[in-house]
Amino acid sequence: MARLVKAVKSTDDELDVLLDARRIAALAAEHHAFDICAYDMRGLTLIADSFLLLSVSSEPQLKAVYNAIRTGMREAGVKHIRLEGTPAGGWLLLDYGSVIVHLFREEPRAFYDLDSLWGDAPLLDLDLEA
Repeated sequence: MARLVKAVKSTDDELDVLLDARRIAALAAEHHAFDICAYDMRGLTLIADSFLLLSVSSEPQLKAVYNAIRTGMREAGVKHIRLEGTPAGGWLLLDYGSVIVHLFREEPRAFYDLDSLWGDAPLLDLDLEA
């Protein structure tokens, strides 16, 4: 499989990539999402600069975390470009352009195992308190 390679980004670009990912992660953590991981996808794909993977334990929590992210990002002046999936399906994908959010219930996250698929991507420091 061919790998897409992009030029190395500057520190300012890295901060831009982190800003939305950190904002989304903080909104999700406030609503008790867990196992929050962000992968730096620059140089690996042109789809997005980062993938953010989050887990929740129930469908109502998935809806609550989605609503918190959507509302918080809209208040920050950022709307998602696309939404895929359904809460009943256990996986929502929110496309914010530079950040793609994968919001999972535990079982679908384990089944699709995107953490292993993108495991060679560097982790981004989300600066979340434990």
